[in-house]
Amino acid sequence: MHILVVNPGSTSTKIAVFHDEKPIFHKSISHPAEEIAKFPTIIDQLDFRTQLVRDEITRQGIPFDFDAVVGRGGLAKPMEGGVYEVNQKMIDDMRNATHQHACDLGCIIANQIASQIDGCRCYIADPGVTDELNDYARVCGSPLIKRICIWHALNQRAIARRFAKDQGKRYEDLNLIICHLGGGISVTAHEHGRATDANNSLDGEGTFSPERAGTLPAGDLIRLCFSGKFTQEQLLKRIAGKAGLTALLGTNDMREVERRINEDHDKDAKFYVDAMVYHTAKCIAAQGAVLCGKVDAVIITGGIARWKYLVDEITKRVDWIAPTYCYPGEDELEALALNALAALNGTVQVKQYV
Repeated sequence: MHILVVNPGSTSTKIAVFHDEKPIFHKSISHPAEEIAKFPTIIDQLDFRTQLVRDEITRQGIPFDFDAVVGRGGLAKPMEGGVYEVNQKMIDDMRNATHQHACDLGCIIANQIASQIDGCRCYIADPGVTDELNDYARVCGSPLIKRICIWHALNQRAIARRFAKDQGKRYEDLNLIICHLGGGISVTAHEHGRATDANNSLDGEGTFSPERAGTLPAGDLIRLCFSGKFTQEQLLKRIAGKAGLTALLGTNDMREVERRINEDHDKDAKFYVDAMVYHTAKCIAAQGAVLCGKVDAVIITGGIARWKYLVDEITKRVDWIAPTYCYPGEDELEALALNALAALNGTVQVKQYV
């Protein structure tokens, strides 16, 4: 089977081509903050990102004869995990998703390419709105609002299963705390194969990150909303997109932040990175309470987990909870490809989006 994988993220568009389980090509196309800033909304990036994918595949001399194109799932509404066939309702919902993120483009880009290939199927798998929260996790102190989770479900699930295999165990038999370090940071309690608590890493919970403000003082935020200084759209950007280290240091590129610290001895950069570490560790410790202290491992993963200093500093603060492991990078491309292959082979049930 010839499978194209498309994974749009906040700072990059990752693509890969697989022959069955074997990757034959992968590429991460970076999007600096100033490039993304040219587009008023996420959906405005659609043609730009789609063309980049087409151009890269053509540049590599890979024929457009795919059996399936699988995209990263979007954030339209909470749904079960698993493999879904892309349909028009899904595309319409992603175009109008309340929680806007680059991953909303995944099914649309995949569909635009698949629809031009005879017999090509189009899927998503394990979207970031995969919801398995326990009932307590949904409650907050206002009946006007209910907690939701938006997390790196695809990568966290793939890493959890990989870790379990490495340990000679089953994912369903373990209690894990997994922290994904990316443009947003999600921290999740995995309790015997279910993600029973996770933060909304997109727009308002947990630690701040390279692009997210994280949890903010509610009273100050409300007063800011009514100050007359900002539009709703501007304030939403100050929560996700133009927030976190992007707002504090002017960049979402952690390689640049690392260079500033190591080469320029930038004290401000180091201070804010250390503050992000501090708040990330607090979120990890909180999930230890969800699991009643019965934690088999803490796992740190994601793109910026490649920065050893960051991982070492987090580990110093959390390794008292359980042994801490680092799986840098993301298994999302492989996870998407394997889900698509299973769907094509009929070894998993393909769900219908309604």
